[in-house]
Amino acid sequence: MTQVNPKELHPEVWKLFDKYVHGLIDRRGFLDGTAKYAVGGITAVGILEALAPKYGEAQTQIQPNDTRIKTETVEVKSPDGYGMIKAYVARPANATGRLPGIVVIHENRGLNPHTQDIVRRFALAGFMAAGPDALTSLGGYPGTDEVGVEMQRKLEQPKMLADFLATARYLKGRPDSTGRIGVTGFCFGGGIANQFAVQLGADLAASSPFYGGQPRAEDVPKIKAPLLIHYAESDERINAGWPAYEAALKANKIPHQAFFYPGTMHGFFNDTTPRYDKDAAALAWTRTLDHFNKHVKTT
Repeated sequence: MTQVNPKELHPEVWKLFDKYVHGLIDRRGFLDGTAKYAVGGITAVGILEALAPKYGEAQTQIQPNDTRIKTETVEVKSPDGYGMIKAYVARPANATGRLPGIVVIHENRGLNPHTQDIVRRFALAGFMAAGPDALTSLGGYPGTDEVGVEMQRKLEQPKMLADFLATARYLKGRPDSTGRIGVTGFCFGGGIANQFAVQLGADLAASSPFYGGQPRAEDVPKIKAPLLIHYAESDERINAGWPAYEAALKANKIPHQAFFYPGTMHGFFNDTTPRYDKDAAALAWTRTLDHFNKHVKTT
């Protein structure tokens, strides 16, 4: 079978893939829609395999056994959600005293290895970070994103949000926490990060969502945390909600910055997929750390 070069794929294939990973079409819908662009020995199945995330040491920036950090999996009570949610927590190994916290919200497929890697990156940057797994009540992340997407689709949005908020309150209340927390999230998780800002108000020190769905304009006045918002240039579905969000933020004088990264697609931060843009991801990471260092590490 001919090797697939993702950079040479027709733009419509990427649009179909975006719909597929967000549950707007099923696997068959993606394969049928992609078939017309599968030419020269390339198959629709081959395209899907080429676009699937690749987890491994090559894509892992901070290994799970890195001695510079300490990790644990905790169980957080969530009476308003699914009763209990597990979270992957990482902190600097040599930390003394209390630490500021960051909640890292995964995409729409559970706490996969990529999101765990991001949790560890924050630990190495001097934070205590927690990555909750929305799939806890269904047995946890299943090992593949494709199955994870199907599992997460079965969950109720309000209960998932309650589980995530329970994780934030757990992190904020830990004895080794300063009580100041920030949140970031990606795709589905970016939308949750926006909801954190609404739901937690002044209890949230900062938020930095990546290409996430925006909250309702009428909920924006509840936001008290400064926002650093990342968008991909070629992301029509998500970007369509920005003008109304921006207008509401300005009207309510909410501190915010938004960046649109040229030449990028939805998911550009995820270094396990072909949509990854190394330069844009590095710049977004630097900006995010600067944002959290300023607003979460300060007392």
